[in-house]
Amino acid sequence: MSIDDARHDSLRSLLGAWALDACPRREAAEVARHLTLCPECAEEASRLRNAAARLSADDPLDPPGSLRQQVLDWCLARRPAELPVPAWAAPYAAETAKLDALLRDLGPDEWHEVAELPWHGGVQRWRPAEVLCHLAAVDGLLAPALGLPDPVPGAAGPAGVPPRVPPQAAPGLPSQPPPPGHGPLGVLERSERLMADLAGSDPAAVRSVWRRHSQTLVRGAALRADGAAPVDFGFATVPLGDAFLDRAFECWIHGDDIARAVDYPYAPPKPGHLRSMIDLAARMLPLALAELRQPQPEPAGFGGPPPRGRVVRMVADGPGGGEWLIPLDGPGPPPDDADPIASMVLDGLDFCRLAAAHQHPEHVLVGEFGDRTAIREVLRAAPLLSRP
Repeated sequence: MSIDDARHDSLRSLLGAWALDACPRREAAEVARHLTLCPECAEEASRLRNAAARLSADDPLDPPGSLRQQVLDWCLARRPAELPVPAWAAPYAAETAKLDALLRDLGPDEWHEVAELPWHGGVQRWRPAEVLCHLAAVDGLLAPALGLPDPVPGAAGPAGVPPRVPPQAAPGLPSQPPPPGHGPLGVLERSERLMADLAGSDPAAVRSVWRRHSQTLVRGAALRADGAAPVDFGFATVPLGDAFLDRAFECWIHGDDIARAVDYPYAPPKPGHLRSMIDLAARMLPLALAELRQPQPEPAGFGGPPPRGRVVRMVADGPGGGEWLIPLDGPGPPPDDADPIASMVLDGLDFCRLAAAHQHPEHVLVGEFGDRTAIREVLRAAPLLSRP
C-alpha cells in the first residue's frame, strides 16, 4: 500500500466523527481539504452528514430508533472508543441514554404530567423531574464503590457519624440493618432529600443533574477492571456489576412509567440486556421467597427435617429469554442434581414487570406443570424484589 493510499484510508476512517462534528480542529480541516479532492469520500461524507443532521437535539424522536446507533456503530468500527464501557455497565449506559432521549422530547406541559410508579407496598405519583431525583438518589448508592461523590446532600448520616461499612455478605444475601440514626439514608429518604434540594429548579436543570451523574457513573465503570466491588442497597449487598444491572432495570421501568404518563412509545431493552436483567431477578428470587415465608409451626409428631434443595424451572419466553432454576429453600445456587418439582413458562417482559410490581401475580399468563403451589409462591415473591 502506498503512502497516499494509507493516508486516504486514514482520512476516510475519520468521516463518521467529522459528520458528527467530533473531530479535533486540525483533523477536521484535513478531512475538509481531502473531500475537495476525493469524490468517493465526499459522497460518503455527504450521506453521513445528512444522517447526523437528523440526530439534532431540536428534532423529534420520530426517525427510526436504529438510526443513531447505526451512525455510532459505524464510527466506533472506524475508530474504537479509547475507554470502552465494560459489558456489565452497558445496559445502564443504554437505558440512561434511552431515557434521556425521551426527556429531550418532553414539552413544558409534559414535565407537569404525573407518572405512577407502583412498587411493593404502594404507588408513588411523581412528575418526571421527581422521578429523575429518585433515580439519581438511588444511583448514588453506587458512587462509593467507584470513588465518586454522592449526589444526595448529607446522605452519609448525621454529622460525626461515619457511614456504615457494607457487611461481608455473599451476593444477593440480606444485610443487617444499621442502628437507628447510623448509616446511610433509606431509598425513599434519599429521594426526598434530593427532591427537596432541587425544589424549585427548572426541569431542564434537574435533567442535567441526573444526566451528569449517570454519565459520571458510566465513566467511573469504564475505569474499573471488574464489577466485583460490593454495593450496599440496605436490604442486600451485591457486586457492582449486579448493582449496575439493577439500576438499568429501574431506569427502564421508570422511563416507561414516564412514557405512559405522556403517552409516548418506549421500547424495551435490547435482548442481551433484557436477558441479563431477567437473570439478576431470577438470582434474587430466593431472597424474596425467604422474605415471603412466615415461620410455620411443625405438625405434631413431625420429626423429619424440612425439605431442602427444591427448585422450580422457570422458562422466560421472547427476546432475551432463557431458562433458570429457582431455589425454593434458601439463597445460593441450586444443587447440581436438583430435579425441578415444577416448571413454569411466561413471557420475559411479563416477568420483569412482575418483579417491578407493575403486574399482579394473578394476572400473569403462565404455563404450569407440576407443583402449582410452588409456582404460585414464586409468582407472589417476585414483586417483593421491588421496594422503596
